[in-house]
Amino acid sequence: MSGAPKISILIVDDHEIVREGLSAIFSVQPDLHVVGEAGNGLDAVKLASELKPDVILMDLVMPLMDGLSAIFEIMQAHPAAHILVLTSFADDERVFPAIKAGALGYLLKDTPRVQLIQAIRDVAQGKAFLDSRIAIKVMRELNQSASPAISELLTTREIETLREIARGFSNQEIALNLNISENTVAKYVGAILDKLHLANRTQAALYAIREGLAQGTSPDSD
Repeated sequence: MSGAPKISILIVDDHEIVREGLSAIFSVQPDLHVVGEAGNGLDAVKLASELKPDVILMDLVMPLMDGLSAIFEIMQAHPAAHILVLTSFADDERVFPAIKAGALGYLLKDTPRVQLIQAIRDVAQGKAFLDSRIAIKVMRELNQSASPAISELLTTREIETLREIARGFSNQEIALNLNISENTVAKYVGAILDKLHLANRTQAALYAIREGLAQGTSPDSD
């Protein structure tokens, strides 16, 4: 392995055996490092501020403070935090609030370990990662309301940026692909979320997939 820094992970789950199992899985990955564990949302909020991990792996049902409340608290204090939900629940009442609160990823606990590890790596880079069952739910939710032609809402550069988001690229990668600065990419991403009334990159990626941008299809022309 090279000297590249490891991805630091905070594991949040109220079951000790789950935390120990996840730690064991990550311990054999040369690029992953567990820096802390929390058994409830209150401790998660505290440790997120103290440790500033690259990824917070968050359960949703916990004592003292649930995962959803913890996500809200953490994102309020640290808007750039990378949170990946890992839970047993796929009901709409948990999925949509968690994503709207700022979670970049959402996985179920029956997820294969290979997929979990890849999700950790993607979320650490600011990329969205959704269980396919969750992605279907979110896309159906987005499809419930018709939207104006995307070319009426976004500039050409914003559409290009949205296409790159849908393809899973981070801001740094988008900057290289479009030959612009990361600050400019961040400005475009903010404009996209604002204009499309979306909460985060995950919703933006799913919106773009629905519009056919991920496959490189062109939006409606002017």
